[in-house]
Amino acid sequence: MRKTNIQTWTEGWQEAYNREAEILLKIFKDEWVDVYHIGSTSIPSIGYAKPIIDILLVVKNVEKVEDFNDNMVLMGYKPRGENGIMYRRYFTKGNSNRTHHLHIYQIGHENVKRHLDFKAYLTAHPLDAQKYGELKMKLAAQFPDNTYDYQEGKEAFIKQLIKKVEKWTTSQQF
Repeated sequence: MRKTNIQTWTEGWQEAYNREAEILLKIFKDEWVDVYHIGSTSIPSIGYAKPIIDILLVVKNVEKVEDFNDNMVLMGYKPRGENGIMYRRYFTKGNSNRTHHLHIYQIGHENVKRHLDFKAYLTAHPLDAQKYGELKMKLAAQFPDNTYDYQEGKEAFIKQLIKKVEKWTTSQQF
């Protein structure tokens, strides 16, 4: 079982994202549309995060992603298919010592906007980001050897955040 490892936020995570994004864009060549650094490692004000770089890759056609699986495996990624989210392709890197999570969606998929809105909200609301980081620290101390319970412990807070994000993004449209 993987351990819940929370670390203090570092600029090195942005550098790690930049290096990995460059590799991914070469692999996906003419298929990619956009690439984003998402998740807690992309938000300095969060303060703490698991040292796993979350990457959102937007492609022209998600059905073609499997064509790149062999190249992704050569780069250390494990293809995981949709992994519970329809029309997403998901890859992990680092086996039990994860370093990257890659979420791939086709252009126009609603989850692209959701991920970007979540990041934008936490970036614009550093106190909420800080509370989230503090919760991560508390849960990691409580469940150091159980990533499932750690994730479950975040669920209620994340649901509240999603409601705030939706209200905030709606108000930003006017």
